[in-house]
Amino acid sequence: MKTRLGRQTKGSTFLRWFFFVSAVIGVLILTSFTQPEFQVLGWGISTVSCLGWVMIAIQDRDIPRALMESMYAIIGVWGFINWLN
Repeated sequence: MKTRLGRQTKGSTFLRWFFFVSAVIGVLILTSFTQPEFQVLGWGISTVSCLGWVMIAIQDRDIPRALMESMYAIIGVWGFINWLN
């Protein structure tokens, strides 16, 4: 698969779709439920998804995307810890 800049990607297409679907599921949980148990689950799924996208961005040598997803992952960990309390 090629990126929009024409570079060949190294990441698996399956992993890209898996992390995309997991991100959507995480956002659906975060926006649909207000119970702390579901919020922790939503933040956890979103964090795992972000870490997956960091891995893919590093494989693609896309440093700006890797940094952006790293920040989202850090915020996800904060949200996960915040809702555990």
